[in-house]
Amino acid sequence: MNSDNFRQKLRQESQLWRDEGLISSSQYQQIADRYQFNSLEAAARDRFIVIVTAVGSILLCLGITTFVAANWQAWSREVKFILLMSLFFSITITGFYTWRNSAPGNSEGKKPQKSQRLLGEGLLILSAFILGANLALMAQMFNIEGSTSPLFLAWGLGVLVMAYSLGLNSLGILAIILVEIGYWTGLGDLWYSSGEANWARLVVQHMPLLSWLLFVPLAYFCRSRWIFGLAAFVFASSLQANLNPLPLLNYANVAPWVASFAFALPPALFWSYDDLLFPTINYRLFQFLARNLALVSFGLVFYILSFRWVWQSPDYAYNQPATLTNLFQSLPIIDLGILSGLAVLQWLYLLRHRNNPPRREVVFTTALITAFLFIIVLVPFWHQAVSRIDELGIFSFNILLATLSWGLIQEGLKLSNRRSFWGGMLLFNLQIISRILEYDTDLLFKSLVFVLCGSGLISAGLWFERRLSAAASKK
Repeated sequence: MNSDNFRQKLRQESQLWRDEGLISSSQYQQIADRYQFNSLEAAARDRFIVIVTAVGSILLCLGITTFVAANWQAWSREVKFILLMSLFFSITITGFYTWRNSAPGNSEGKKPQKSQRLLGEGLLILSAFILGANLALMAQMFNIEGSTSPLFLAWGLGVLVMAYSLGLNSLGILAIILVEIGYWTGLGDLWYSSGEANWARLVVQHMPLLSWLLFVPLAYFCRSRWIFGLAAFVFASSLQANLNPLPLLNYANVAPWVASFAFALPPALFWSYDDLLFPTINYRLFQFLARNLALVSFGLVFYILSFRWVWQSPDYAYNQPATLTNLFQSLPIIDLGILSGLAVLQWLYLLRHRNNPPRREVVFTTALITAFLFIIVLVPFWHQAVSRIDELGIFSFNILLATLSWGLIQEGLKLSNRRSFWGGMLLFNLQIISRILEYDTDLLFKSLVFVLCGSGLISAGLWFERRLSAAASKK
């Protein structure tokens, strides 16, 4: 769309230049041939067709919906079932053939029509929503009662099958969102309901592992960083929700190693992630994104564990015993075992395939990340299992947070990377402001800190931008 707007404006300007005599007709024709002015009319026609078709489809759907609503009570269950499935399959098949015929290689020598492809993809997304409506209506027709979690999980898994079949980013993202809604709506049943185990309850309990098994391969099918990022978010958030590690002396913690697994597994998996571990992948598509997610995970863990309330809890909640049965019922032990094994495998692969001889920066970074993980594992475990180290734990993670901030700032200065520099600066200022607000300090002192942080951030930003401009001018 931006390219079409640029070419439209360029055609108007070049026509004005030709009329004013700034360029000749032959030069105008060369510009027209280079930027394909003739295809602008076809693109505008395609957009108009898409708009007309979309409006007509909406009106058609409203008409069908009104007709169905008027006769819904009079129809039998079999007629309702056939009608719903016919609607789903008709829209799905129409959207599939429209989408496939516009794909490169299937247009018989013609240029693929982007508008037709978008129309087909839109119909497929519409069929995904119709699938959810069909599931809800069928549950109502057959008197299937229960929470909404199984509905969203089944809906999301159905859309996930469509995404794998077609390799569409939009369907993959929609499937992850639906599964995530089903997970969060069913999380309360996992913790507070003692009902019989069903498939939805098992999916919620093992969501950290399923997010890797179901969503990460989909990211390669679709070659989508969005899907990989959403899969990482689902894994990390579901792991924290299922293990429930905060506060560290929480009565729900049935084992002292729970918090260590909850905080250490996401950054350990993200930092050591390598696309080449998959036997059919010979390129690194998501490794850089995974390492950025690892740094985000470290920042979140250090920031959360730098607060005092995390380390404090009433005495009756400390060191509560747990039975083996409760351990297996309340925690995803299988997930932790498989994911921990995967993390060990990835780290062995990382250490084996690093540069030979390794560069000094790589060795230092690997050692620093390893030290981060070691402290994340050891300090909460020691606090829960051996003796309370409130002040030492708070001090340790404040130091780690400052170290991470300083490292990001240094990397931003060294590589002229705005994202790293500003990430470190914002993290450092957030740490200072959080400590001021957390502890009982004078209002005048808080005002002074806010002024210093604001002025320091502005000064550092202006200095960094001048530095980048000076470096760019020298090239």
